Amino acid sequence: MTITDVANAAGVSASTVSYVITGKRTISPATRRRVEQTIRALGYRRRTGSPPQSPARAGVLAIAVPPHGDRHVGAEMEFFSAAAGAARELGFDLLLVTDEQGTTGLHRVTSAALADAVIVLDAADGDPRVPVLLASGRPAVLVGAPGRHHGLAALTLDFRPAAQACLDHLAGLGHRSIVHLGPSPTAPGHRRRYLEDFTGHLREAAARRGVEALSQPCEPTAEDLGRCLGELLGAGGPTALVVHDEAALPLVPLVLRNRGLRVPEDVSVVAVCSATVAEHQRIRPTAVVIPARELGALAVDRAVRQLDGTPATEPETVLPDLVTGATTGPARNRS
Repeated sequence: MTITDVANAAGVSASTVSYVITGKRTISPATRRRVEQTIRALGYRRRTGSPPQSPARAGVLAIAVPPHGDRHVGAEMEFFSAAAGAARELGFDLLLVTDEQGTTGLHRVTSAALADAVIVLDAADGDPRVPVLLASGRPAVLVGAPGRHHGLAALTLDFRPAAQACLDHLAGLGHRSIVHLGPSPTAPGHRRRYLEDFTGHLREAAARRGVEALSQPCEPTAEDLGRCLGELLGAGGPTALVVHDEAALPLVPLVLRNRGLRVPEDVSVVAVCSATVAEHQRIRPTAVVIPARELGALAVDRAVRQLDGTPATEPETVLPDLVTGATTGPARNRS
């Protein structure tokens, strides 16, 4: 199977297939999807020479971070720390792939056999890094993939149970109106779909319980948070906040205090964050905890299993948990 075979089957030029694989030029989403589907259907693997029958391992696992992504430092550091520990126990080092284009560095790592397997963070539908992996033939694990990339192992986050638990917890405390406070809609980053996923499930759970659930994007600055909360938390306003932004979380109690509101006496707060960020708050928050450590260790385990001959399985689901802290309490009437 050659790149020309893929091009003929997809109805494009060989150079177009090459650009999809290497990411050296921008290809329209429709064409890129057609080429990806053809690569999978034909089982094409890019040839990089004639490797020996039992090639020696480099002893390296590559982790490709998303291009142009916003940084959730707590979750990322937990992921890298757990991945490094799991890799060390299995005799592997880690190599970070950080180029802004998202594909150039990955192409370089796979074509030069610098790593035995690749872990791709925040993989999404139409992710340009996927064709590079499909063509390389290297074992890969997609973290955050929605599960449509056949033949590649994937770990996905399912926020539905945590959103339901969050809503049930607040409703059980008598809160009938809550605000989901997230990052600005202009903020970059692949994690936006996690935000939208959680928001959708939270609204569904609220509708079932007859609770009003509003969404409010806000910049993680004291000025913008003050503006957002000033508009929301007037008399008769929401009595609970779900803060889905690690950078904004430590500022929220300060802004509320400046308005004469106490946590949790006047306003309950639920965080959506990593365990590390939760542990470093002045008051231990009630939180939907992102299982970044579990994801890091699992990603390494699934990558090494493939190297040892275990084929990629169906996408595996990891569930965030709701951990009760000291920032939620019975609803108060502020009218």
